[in-house]
Amino acid sequence: MFQMVLLIIYLAFISLGLPDGLLGASWPTIYQEMNIPISYAGIISTIIAAGTIFSSLMSDRLSKKFGTNYVTAFSVLLTAIALFGFFTSHSFFALCLWGIPYGLGAGSVDASLNNYVALHYKSRHMSWLHCMWGVGASTGPYIMGIALTYTKSWNNGYLYVAIIQAVLTLILFLSTPLWKKKNKEDLEKLTSEARKEDERKPIPLKNVVRIKGALSVMICFFGYCALESTAGLWSSSYLVLYKGITPEVAANFASLFYIGITVGRGISGFLTFKINDDNMIRIGLSIIIVGLVLLMLPFPTYITLAALIIVGLGCAPIYPSIIHSTPYNFGADKSQAIIGVEMASAYIGSCLMPPLFGAIANYINVLYFPYYLSIFLVLMIVMHEVLVRKTANNQKVTIIQ
Repeated sequence: MFQMVLLIIYLAFISLGLPDGLLGASWPTIYQEMNIPISYAGIISTIIAAGTIFSSLMSDRLSKKFGTNYVTAFSVLLTAIALFGFFTSHSFFALCLWGIPYGLGAGSVDASLNNYVALHYKSRHMSWLHCMWGVGASTGPYIMGIALTYTKSWNNGYLYVAIIQAVLTLILFLSTPLWKKKNKEDLEKLTSEARKEDERKPIPLKNVVRIKGALSVMICFFGYCALESTAGLWSSSYLVLYKGITPEVAANFASLFYIGITVGRGISGFLTFKINDDNMIRIGLSIIIVGLVLLMLPFPTYITLAALIIVGLGCAPIYPSIIHSTPYNFGADKSQAIIGVEMASAYIGSCLMPPLFGAIANYINVLYFPYYLSIFLVLMIVMHEVLVRKTANNQKVTIIQ
């Protein structure tokens, strides 16, 4: 049962990542085809992120009422419908409209699944599962590159991914009974505090943000997703406009950032046998520094491509390590509520910061891409160390192993 549920969660994380790199990979073609400003990609990403913020904040209530299994299945269904909508879209307004259900679907499944894994599995599984997200996120731009190369249509790229999402949705719905059996098996292994997670009532938002260390982790997550989403959305345009690479080739090369994340999370899973979550985050931040320095310096194109991989490698351990340490830092009974606001603050970063860089690229110059990312790197470094200090005296709990 352990293996079957874990396999289903792996598939769910792949489905979560598949659409994430599509907009950035297809945008150099979309904005020219629709004759709109390049900065308008930020508007679509803002709409998607706004939906994820709302559904992330609702994840605590939704998970308690319907269960993680049904929340996950319905959320993936919603994203599949949205992707079919992108396939049929031929106007900027239509893309904005279909961005609403995509965002709503992504937020709930992200927060609910992350909390479930943080409570029920070891740190290595969190890293490897987010590696599966990277598989999806790096595959998405590759699929888009194939569509652009062979069909000359970005719409078809969304169609191919929508079909994959529909198949994954069917698998998730068929697997829902397995989750109930897995939860029953886990009850005997949970600590007394972790058992409270199944009994407690949802924590009001105003009380969640008052928990010691909550604001620090929210700001840290804001910085992380601001960096990751900006890199994912604008790296392709950076390669086209600043490095002179063709849109078709750039769509494939943009996946290098997500490939770096994917490979890094695969490696991180093994490193967690010896290194704790806090130090995994510090290692990741240090690697990002190296990647951004390489992006800033006037090296040949192949060094720029390597730098994108390095930045991805640095991003790899940060997200899963922060999530996995949440029950440990704040208590298993508060973890779903904390992870919900973590996801919301992360998506606020995704919502606000990529559009801001879009304006910079449009009205100033796209060459400031690596410098812009550096701002969020510094923010993460500071906020993570503040988080470590503030939660040092919190009651630490042992969750299921």
